Amino acid sequence: MEAGFSSLIGQLLNGLAGASSLFLVAAGLSLIFGVTRIVNFAHGSFYMLGLYVAYTLVERLSGSIGFWPALLLAPLATGVLGAVVEMALLRRIYRAPELLQLLATFALVLVVKDAVLWAWGPEELFGPRAPGLEGSVQIFGRPFPAYDLLLIAIGPVVLGALWWLLHRTRWGTLVRAATQDREMVGALGVNQAWLFTSVFALGALLAGLGGALQLPREPASLELDMHTIGAAFVVVVVGGMGSLPGAFVAALLIAELKALCIWIGLVEVGGVALSFSKLTLVVEFVVMAVVLVWRPWGLMGKPQAPARAAGDAEAPLKAAGPAARTAWLALLAALVLLPVAAGAWPYATVLASDVLVAALFAASLHFLMGPAGLHSFGHAAYFGLGAYAAALLVRAAGLPMEAALLLAPLVAALGALVYGWFCVRLSGVSLTMLTLAFAQITWAVCYQWDSLTGGSNGITGVWPSDWWAEGARFYWLTLTLVALGVLLLRRVLLAPLGYALRAGRDAPLRAEAIGIDVRRVQWIGFVLAGALAGLAGALFLLAKGSISPEALAVAKSVDGLVMVLLGGVQTLAGPLLGAGALTWLHDTVARNTDYWRALLGATMLLLVLAFPQGLAGFAQAWWARCRGAA
Repeated sequence: MEAGFSSLIGQLLNGLAGASSLFLVAAGLSLIFGVTRIVNFAHGSFYMLGLYVAYTLVERLSGSIGFWPALLLAPLATGVLGAVVEMALLRRIYRAPELLQLLATFALVLVVKDAVLWAWGPEELFGPRAPGLEGSVQIFGRPFPAYDLLLIAIGPVVLGALWWLLHRTRWGTLVRAATQDREMVGALGVNQAWLFTSVFALGALLAGLGGALQLPREPASLELDMHTIGAAFVVVVVGGMGSLPGAFVAALLIAELKALCIWIGLVEVGGVALSFSKLTLVVEFVVMAVVLVWRPWGLMGKPQAPARAAGDAEAPLKAAGPAARTAWLALLAALVLLPVAAGAWPYATVLASDVLVAALFAASLHFLMGPAGLHSFGHAAYFGLGAYAAALLVRAAGLPMEAALLLAPLVAALGALVYGWFCVRLSGVSLTMLTLAFAQITWAVCYQWDSLTGGSNGITGVWPSDWWAEGARFYWLTLTLVALGVLLLRRVLLAPLGYALRAGRDAPLRAEAIGIDVRRVQWIGFVLAGALAGLAGALFLLAKGSISPEALAVAKSVDGLVMVLLGGVQTLAGPLLGAGALTWLHDTVARNTDYWRALLGATMLLLVLAFPQGLAGFAQAWWARCRGAA
């Protein structure tokens, strides 16, 4: 009993140390969002940079200036870099739509990752122990790292310092005012540009401090950016966007729940072994989902006032004219004839199949993001559900490929039916984060249910039947199903359901007043989009012969977002063009350089700055100008 109690205390103390580090990152993210309203996807990159820079500075300067001064120079460096990023990039897109800002910060993640790869290499880097804190102390008869006690103390100290800064200084008063109404702060004569720069620099400094303090505790690695930003998003959303005390409480709650799961370990309930330690991969997303459904603005947050800066109004959707129909038919004919024209280059159909699957996935996401106005970070959940359903129907149930292709979208639609019931009750960032939570829960189930899904290895050896595998038959089947799926989405958008979706997006109160059940209409749209994403997943499975949990990961959902935003949210052709562009860039750039992420990210940044309306939107506007000039 005594051993169990001491073990519990040890785990809870470990949780406190982790919570303190997580709070530092979340506090910076919360400050940045509260003032600038930017969901900064690159915040985890500053955490990673803080750790790498600390490694270099301690290695080179600790002998002359000491360990701690060298370590603390790292967050100052990341703060300066944050100010440079804000002035050079983000200042140009503050009035752009939120999703475009997200795309820009995600592109920055890719650039920073490859910059770190170039500067420090791919290997993990281990820093030295902190002088004077190398050993451990005895707590209830168990050794506990002395350095972790320092980390436990740092969180409350930083929270107190931030509270003093925000409530006892003029700068803090301006920051709190901007959090409530940044346009009014500008109207009162405050230089918003420098206020935003200082807030972003402070947020980057806090992230860098969180990373630097991990140097004696964990190695620097290239995976820290995405891992950290996911956890920080959860903490900020659970605590309340813009609330520093909320972020602190949420960090404690999530870290201690993880510690409890580890302490409980494996238990047997009714003859069934349950591994609570495996829940550490998903417990924070379960907490986030529960909090968002119960209190969408977080534990200690307040409902956000709507932003006054919005994107340009969209023109009504129109059916394709004769010229557009001719162009689409010509493209379809070219794709049909591709296997014949490609001749000795069979890879052309492989690449074209990848583009087609990506196009259907992106078109289904665009259906939610554009006309329905439902911004999703978790659309990969339905892609993965369709793929896993098809694999299990073929491998476990012994059904033919054709039956799996018919049933897999229904399984994905069922998942969207359940998740969508909760999601359509939210909007804005709360909706986005809830879709992410559901996707991560689905990913964790596929990752850990070894007996059914194969766990981290996934399911392999699922190919088209012999008849469909001959020649280009499966390619033509893929082309047919994708074309029908895209045509279905287009028909729906030009039907009463599509106009009802747009009405619910643009004027929900007016739509309700004229008798439109906005939630029910959005729920139907959610299910339809999920079904077609599931069809894309099933086609992906059969084209590749296998499926793994990566198909449900955040990166897959982000790929879908990038495709839609690259092509343009306000056009029906946008997601198709974006899917082709991103797939081609991935394939071409990745095969020609080791630093393909940086090149891809730089290209995306260029497109964001030069073509904020997307490639299809730019082409449409250019064509309209040409016709007007003629």
